[in-house]
Amino acid sequence: MNRDELLEKLHTFEWNDFECKRALREVPEDAYKTVSAFANTAGGWLVFGVQEKNGKLEILGVEEVDRVQNNFLSTLRSGQKLNRVIQVQEKKYEVEGKHLLAFYIPESPRQEKPIYLRGDPRQSYIRRGAGDEQCTQSELERFLRDAALQRYDNEPVPEITVDRCFDEETVRWYQDQFFRRNPEQEEISDPIEFLLNWNYIVEQDNRMLPTRAGVLLFGKARYVRQLLPRPVLDYQRIDTTFELWSPEERWHDRYVFEENIFQTWRGLVARYMRIAEHPFSLDPDTLRRNDDPPDYVAFREAAINLLVHQDYGDHGRKASIKLFTDQTIFWNPGDAFSTEAELLDPTEKEVRNPSIIKAFRRIGLSDQAGTGIRSIYRNWHELGRMPPQIRNDKARKQFELVLFNKLLITERTLQFQRSLGVTLSAEQAEVLALAVEQKRITLTDIRGLVGGTYREAKAAADYLVQQQLLEMLDDTLFELPDDLKNRYEKLSSVETLAGSTTPEVTPKVTSGGIKLGPSWDQVGTKLGLSLDQMKLLTNFEGPHSITELMEWVERTNRTKFREQVLNPLIETRLVEMTIPDKPRSSKQKYRLTVKGRALQAQLIHGEDEK
Repeated sequence: MNRDELLEKLHTFEWNDFECKRALREVPEDAYKTVSAFANTAGGWLVFGVQEKNGKLEILGVEEVDRVQNNFLSTLRSGQKLNRVIQVQEKKYEVEGKHLLAFYIPESPRQEKPIYLRGDPRQSYIRRGAGDEQCTQSELERFLRDAALQRYDNEPVPEITVDRCFDEETVRWYQDQFFRRNPEQEEISDPIEFLLNWNYIVEQDNRMLPTRAGVLLFGKARYVRQLLPRPVLDYQRIDTTFELWSPEERWHDRYVFEENIFQTWRGLVARYMRIAEHPFSLDPDTLRRNDDPPDYVAFREAAINLLVHQDYGDHGRKASIKLFTDQTIFWNPGDAFSTEAELLDPTEKEVRNPSIIKAFRRIGLSDQAGTGIRSIYRNWHELGRMPPQIRNDKARKQFELVLFNKLLITERTLQFQRSLGVTLSAEQAEVLALAVEQKRITLTDIRGLVGGTYREAKAAADYLVQQQLLEMLDDTLFELPDDLKNRYEKLSSVETLAGSTTPEVTPKVTSGGIKLGPSWDQVGTKLGLSLDQMKLLTNFEGPHSITELMEWVERTNRTKFREQVLNPLIETRLVEMTIPDKPRSSKQKYRLTVKGRALQAQLIHGEDEK
């Protein structure tokens, strides 16, 4: 943190990773609570010489600089006030002629948490918002579980007997998958011997005991519930947008999975097949689609991530998948041990349930170590949609992944970018579109979008800063300038008043940059499509009724609309019915086919015509 960044934080008051203390001549006692909170959560800066007054931060300065600094550092390094030695990064600043001391408290490793005061684990703190909160008993137990040398999923379960607890069908299914995937392995037909060989059964004191992973993965439902007195997964389909939904509203389809993890996975795939954008069939041996399209890969990796990484020792919270019309939310009890930036690195990560994860990888149901999150981002990017969002809450120890059903590059953003008069590469155009949507973006956001290294993400951001299309707030944070925000808002309001988002000329994003493509009527003529058909194709986002489609092109005669616009799109397999066996159903809706989505991407993103 440099001086300018410090001043920026002081002007924006306290953040969740930034805390100020008065500390004129002595170290305040509550500073050590903040140290505990930062070390137990995601780290942060503690600044001495600043106090809060009337809702604002006032710079007082530290009068006894050497005394305060030496006392604070020696206490942290002595291991007396806190249960662990805390190594911090210290800096001195001079602001308004006054001295400030800043200390960066890093997040402690999993094995060292919780960090607590006075030898009492109950005096552990976490950072939540801009405050330090004492851990509850449940939160403390989560820390202790994650810190254990023997991982929770690998512990034996002496109260459950081996000869009764396993579901034979699940074990046979897994053996078939395993030996088909690993033909070089010596085949072991006996289920008990097989599980013993892979450490899902362990020998202890002349007894064979199932491990927690063994029961959770392969156990009969009643033994799974004995070990885990809450559901493995709560699946909900909610046919409305996230913004319009309230928890009091009833879901439209729900299933609470309380069987073993592999049965849960197979049941989840069956339910996903019902609501997939396009019907598909699976290879029964691998549970993979033969073509592995991007939407299924992203869902598969996100769902498996949910099943293998959750905290199965947390009996008070259950994992959930909520499918809204505009987004899908995967929520997990248990945070990722890595940071959000580290999750995008192609390296092996420390995981909570290594035995459970290995079981999935041995049969090819999860990408290789360290690539799952990257695969989700990459495949979602192929669909042209807004990048996924990760919320790794280390204070609450929970993890959330959101997949948005919204295009990143829309007609409106293309029109906005065209008005800037700057040539952008495809990646630069996407970064700017993300900044337009989110107002502020980080280098991690950019990496998730373009799938590159920090250097490549920084190069894209630097170019946009040079072109005055982004403002740099600090080394990793960027914002859309106010004048561009106003320009985009004005453009949006004009289009809303006009009642149409169809420009006369469609901008085209290519690998070489933003260029003006042919007008819609020219493209339509070349493809054999009318202007109304082109307008429908570019507006499709999900299943729509015929009434909605007619409104888009301002048609009132349903018969002529079918004959002239809709039926030709169905006949050319660009659009399909959601209920094809009942063409006249009152619930009938229409959606793009794979071919239609490919053409839509070409029209919107300006890919080379195929």
